[in-house]
Order: sequence, then structure tokens, then C-alpha cells
Amino acid sequence: MYTPSGTKLDPNFTLMKNTHILVSGASGLSGRLIVHALAAQQQQVRALVRDRTKADDIASLPGIEIFEADMLIKNSLEAALIGVERAILISSANDRMVETQCTFIDACKAAGVRHVIKFSGEESQRGYDPQRFRYTREHEQIEDYLECSGLQWTHLRPSQFMQVYLREATTMQLTAELRLPLENIQMSPVDLRDVAKVAARLLKDGGYEGKSLRITGPEALFLSEIAGILSDITGNSVRYVPVTWAERESVLSRIGMPAYFIDAVAEQTAERIKHPFAIIDNSVHQLFGLTPTSFRQFAVDHAVHFKGRA
Repeated sequence: MYTPSGTKLDPNFTLMKNTHILVSGASGLSGRLIVHALAAQQQQVRALVRDRTKADDIASLPGIEIFEADMLIKNSLEAALIGVERAILISSANDRMVETQCTFIDACKAAGVRHVIKFSGEESQRGYDPQRFRYTREHEQIEDYLECSGLQWTHLRPSQFMQVYLREATTMQLTAELRLPLENIQMSPVDLRDVAKVAARLLKDGGYEGKSLRITGPEALFLSEIAGILSDITGNSVRYVPVTWAERESVLSRIGMPAYFIDAVAEQTAERIKHPFAIIDNSVHQLFGLTPTSFRQFAVDHAVHFKGRA
């Protein structure tokens, strides 16, 4: 294993043969699902994490090789990238995301990685101005850096994840309300499991170099409709309650969200409200032969969580 401060491999460590795929950010939600999708296809995968203790569930999967490194320290990535042909770039959306991901790109170039897939993001609101949301601006800055790096690249740009509604489950159980500061706009959320399947195929088979792949869910739903679906699936009455940004900010602060993140969400919220109607784009699902998961099916699959029995 390679440690963030080290420059040599552990003497007891041996590289798996044929591990030419690397998933960074593998202990996070997106990376974890991609690793699971690859393991389900019996692919050997290198999973890059900052803290191995948070990766026990993926470490137990067959064919998964865990590397511990700090993506902000270029030389800590050297061992993980030996012999890698394709890597997917994911990191925490924090105030050092640009520096972190550009350092990873530099390390990939130095190691001879051929193809980097940038896990990015794209709002599905009609008329949305990406320059008004800092994470979109930062993703675009990283995309530009990758495109100028000389590496082959693909940008994977999912819309809002269906999984974000799981974070609201406890509040819904306590209050029977979905409380968000978004008036009653439409969203076209995508199941992150679908995105993970696309990412896994790109890592396994390559292709789509020089392409930006936008992926949304299959329906544009008003937030009141999302609440209605959750009511149907859970058997509990859930109503959508639009709250003020000040109320939402208070909740985020109380649960310990960093100020940088809260400010970014404030920007995103304001821009979404200005553009209340969502776009549906399932062309990537079609390219990869996938049936888009509906929000109703997502709610069925996660009913135990939404009901508070997980």
C-alpha cells in the first residue's frame, strides 16, 4: 500500500496483474457505486481512497485493490498509477477541488495513463447559467485543464442525483414534509446507479474520447410530484413544503456543513429558482443500452430507507 507521506511501496505489497483501471474517490458515494458496478462484472480494479478505514465494504469485494493516497500530493499517487490505462477522476467538492483534481491529472500524465474520465456535473434547468454556480465553474475549469493536458479525456456530466433525497428521509419521517428552498420547480434527477454503470463501461471498454456525456433522469418532476411518489411508496403522507433559504441555511449550519459548501448551495439554489423547468436527456442511456431508472423505481428500491427502517 502507498501512504500519503511515503515514496515507496510496502515491501509486503504486490500489484495485482491486469489491474489497468483506477477509480479515485472510491470511498465516496459515486466512487463506491462505480467500484461495485465493476466488481459485478468481475473486473479487477484499483480503488484510490484517502482513508482506508472508510473503504471496508469495497475492500471485501473480489478483485478490488485498495490504495491509500492524498490526491493533493502528486508523488503519493505514483504507485497507484503504475500500469493504469484508464482512470476516473472524482474527489470531494470542497474549496480545494480544482487543485486536487488538477494534481491528479498531472500525476496521470507523469505515470503514462492514457485516458481520464472526469466525473463532472451539469444542471438540467432550462436556461441555467453555469457561471453562477461555483462547482459548475470549477468543474469546467478542471475539464479545460484536462483537455489541455495531452491525455485522452471524457467528461461524464450527470444532473442532480436521486440519492440526494435520501438525505431528507429523517426529516420526512419526523415531519411528513419534504422541506427544500426551491419553490415548486421541476427537477430531472438521475439515479447514480445508472451513472455508475456508464462510468464502469467507459473504464472497462474505453471509447467516447473527446466527448462530454450529459445524463439526466427520465422525467421532469415538480418537487410536489416527488413528494407524492414518496407518499405512495412509503404509505406515509409526505407533502412538499417550500422553505426560505434562511431556514435551509440554518439546518445546514446546524449539522456542520462547511461555510464554503453552504455558500455554493446558496448560489445553486438561487439559479435553479430562476429557471424552474428541467430538461430531459437520456441519449447516454440509449448509447449504453440502459433503461433509465424512474424516480418511482428508485423510491421502491430504497423504500426501507425512506420508511426509516434501514
